[in-house]
Amino acid sequence: QVRLVESGGGLVQPGGSLRLSCATSGFNLDSYSVGWFRQAPGKEPEGVSCLSTNERGSEYADSVKGRFTVSRDTDKITVYLQMNSLKPEDTATYYCAVRFRTTCNLEAKDYNYWGRGTQVTVSS
Repeated sequence: QVRLVESGGGLVQPGGSLRLSCATSGFNLDSYSVGWFRQAPGKEPEGVSCLSTNERGSEYADSVKGRFTVSRDTDKITVYLQMNSLKPEDTATYYCAVRFRTTCNLEAKDYNYWGRGTQVTVSS
């Protein structure tokens, strides 16, 4: 059974940092790509970052480039999203999802299974 569980969200001041974790099970993390998405109230889901298993590596939305870093720990079957220099507009529920392809993208419709999300609030 495919399962993804996000953690690490919380309340942080502008300029602060958080690291989100996505614990995976039920599939081989070495074989498939994982994406991070976010959705703010009243807005459409937005692709934030993703990690391919092949040479394509990682992708980032323009809004987070230089501030967010995605990584994978295959021993612990976990994908991380390190978020630095957080801004109020980063406030959203963050989700991880798996795409049964080796190459990732930032299109939510292309992902097969999703976690339930973790809330990130950036506010002073």
